[in-house]
Amino acid sequence: MSAETLEKPLPKPTIEDYVSARLLEALIEARLALDFLSRGLVRNAAGKAFQAWRAFLAALLRLELDKLMQVVKTDEERRWLMERAVPRVPTSRMMGLSKMLSDVGYAGLLPDTALALSLHDYQYNGPDPDMALSKFRDREEASIAVIELVNELVRRVEELKPRVKWSDELEKALRELKDRLSAG
Repeated sequence: MSAETLEKPLPKPTIEDYVSARLLEALIEARLALDFLSRGLVRNAAGKAFQAWRAFLAALLRLELDKLMQVVKTDEERRWLMERAVPRVPTSRMMGLSKMLSDVGYAGLLPDTALALSLHDYQYNGPDPDMALSKFRDREEASIAVIELVNELVRRVEELKPRVKWSDELEKALRELKDRLSAG
């Protein structure tokens, strides 16, 4: 994957291509996470895995925006969802947004988001034998978590294929990611 793909501006969240663009971003970030792991850069890999999951959540939020708009109770929450949550996916609200997505049919999303957030902590704090600042005692635990999250991302993206505008570029990114996962 070229760096140019990641550098393209995202379509506006109101445009249908937004979901495809965010899925492509998720797949590319996940591939970078595996590349960093292969070089022994575990903290960088954790950060990329987190970014991949965050992009994936943005895609889901946009894909299910109509259902989510019915779940929220106030106009202020609807406006926040459209203007802030979908384009930015604030880290501090990822668990709440994942719960909302779970409520509209994405079972099991909360533990995966918790894993992504733990990897985010690891990126900044590194290994922590006392597990006070990071949920991972060593690099090996974090590496396993990166691979686990990337595998889950692949599984969930594949489930979305029939529902999104699927391009050759997305197919290529998914295939490259799966090949990299199977190569170990």
